[in-house]
Amino acid sequence: MHMGTTELFLIAMTAIVGIPYLVWRLGDTDYWAPLVVVQTVTGIVLGPGILGKAFPEYYSFVFTPAVIHCLNGLAWWAVMLFVMLAGIELDLKKAWAHRRESSITAGLALGTPLVLGCVAAGCLLAFDGWAGTQAAGWQFVTGVGMACAVTALPVLIMLMEKLEILRQPLGQRVLRYASLDDLLVWGVLALILLEWERVGRQAGFIVLFVPVTMLFRRLMERLAERDRWFVALIWLCLCSFAADWAGLHFMVGAYLAGAVMDAEWFGEEKLDKMRQVLLLTLMPVYFLSTGLRTNWAVGGYAVFVAAGVLLLASTAGKLAGAHAAGKLLGWSRTESSVIGWLLQTKGLVMIIFANILLDKGIISSETFTALLLMAVGSTMLTVPAVYPKLRAAVQLILKPA
Repeated sequence: MHMGTTELFLIAMTAIVGIPYLVWRLGDTDYWAPLVVVQTVTGIVLGPGILGKAFPEYYSFVFTPAVIHCLNGLAWWAVMLFVMLAGIELDLKKAWAHRRESSITAGLALGTPLVLGCVAAGCLLAFDGWAGTQAAGWQFVTGVGMACAVTALPVLIMLMEKLEILRQPLGQRVLRYASLDDLLVWGVLALILLEWERVGRQAGFIVLFVPVTMLFRRLMERLAERDRWFVALIWLCLCSFAADWAGLHFMVGAYLAGAVMDAEWFGEEKLDKMRQVLLLTLMPVYFLSTGLRTNWAVGGYAVFVAAGVLLLASTAGKLAGAHAAGKLLGWSRTESSVIGWLLQTKGLVMIIFANILLDKGIISSETFTALLLMAVGSTMLTVPAVYPKLRAAVQLILKPA
């Protein structure tokens, strides 16, 4: 049977949207596997590593080069919007108001898993097939280490909404810590991506970004809210283009585009709705696009072992960092544990981070697959680990910030 690109695209979209929803709803997986996790796993299953090997004829029939090209375009736009929203959610004003507590917690919660992740990456570097073709040793080690230190701010927000602590003092504190970590992660990523061949362009981008941002902020403050959304999208495209042209990657530009905007310009409720609509309509395409890049060529067992080691480094590092901060700041062990488990949530930001490293040839497809599995495992652990602790010690933990 011959089908055109449009028909095949719609078949692919039906699977992308329908399969994860049915698994999530019929399997009632929300407690241990939120929809975002089910969508990510579905993307992996529909990728070449599983569906492509089990049913190569069906895979090649649906996911033709033309269909993949269309899906990639949608995925790029989806992730640009998503990363921009993550940047908008960064609230440095609150972090500054509680700078001692925020800096100690964010620093330890980032630094400890970073060190453990770098150690794990150093071990992987001793074997062939894990480092990317364009990577210097320090880039691979630092990139994988930072992937272990990432906290997925947008997914963390959704999980805390489910736990009913997002608007509580504890939830706001965790957002401050995660926001600072998020900023540091993107800053380090920009350093990893520096290319001496394009250092002039990159320096020019950084120098021009500051005055242009000041003009942009003045414009946004004078606009009505309905106009701000359109101008924000134009700003997103321009920043993403400029960052990609400079060699930093378009997602770095997308994050910077959002980071210099104030959430108050749009309204908290509308931002939440936009994020939910984006996760419902476009992000599933990005998950499939991510799944299409998975690779098990080093050997399936080796990829799973690597994922387990990276998950251990990430989770143990976050918990150790949170407990160390708790000792300095006088928290209870339960409070430290809850904060540590929340901050170890990986989700989409880590997947985006790993995609950038793969695009730039810093990690191989096998390392990307291991990091993707680590992100899935990390996110699945969050609610089962945190919910019982919250039920046991609600009054102890939910104290004013």
